[in-house]
Amino acid sequence: MRFDILSANSRILESSLKNGLVSRASDKDLISYNIHNLRDYAEGKYKQIDDLPYGGGTGMILKPEPIFRCAEMLKSKTVYDDIIYFSPQGLRLDQKMLNDFSLKNNLMIICGHYKGTDERVIKKLVTKEISIGDYVLSCGDIAAMVFIDAVARLIPACLATENPQLLILFR
Repeated sequence: MRFDILSANSRILESSLKNGLVSRASDKDLISYNIHNLRDYAEGKYKQIDDLPYGGGTGMILKPEPIFRCAEMLKSKTVYDDIIYFSPQGLRLDQKMLNDFSLKNNLMIICGHYKGTDERVIKKLVTKEISIGDYVLSCGDIAAMVFIDAVARLIPACLATENPQLLILFR
């Protein structure tokens, strides 16, 4: 299984992905992940990836252009089963949904940041908008890590047990 993660702050993910269960799954070639820093797809001297919301209001949102550039480059090389965006208004993530995702081959994850992401990204790219709970996080990278960990543990041979759904998550 391949995960392509579009992120405004890739360092949030790096430590978690390089340690623990996800790292072991990657070492066994059961999953692969690629973190794509949105600043690499931004233009201008400062590689700005955020802007004021079009309709006004406080705070900043992720600009659509760097996300579209990155996603289009990736889509030209890989066919994605789903393009996922995490938000409070998405479908509530549950075990059945995780089981279904664990059977897929290629997933792109767009991580929101600041006050969110330009709505055009969600309308034009996203195939699944998912919520991991009724609360707000500082960025989508944290939700992405929860999702990747929960999906990876369902891949056969990832864990030492034959039935990973019976494992207790917090010991």
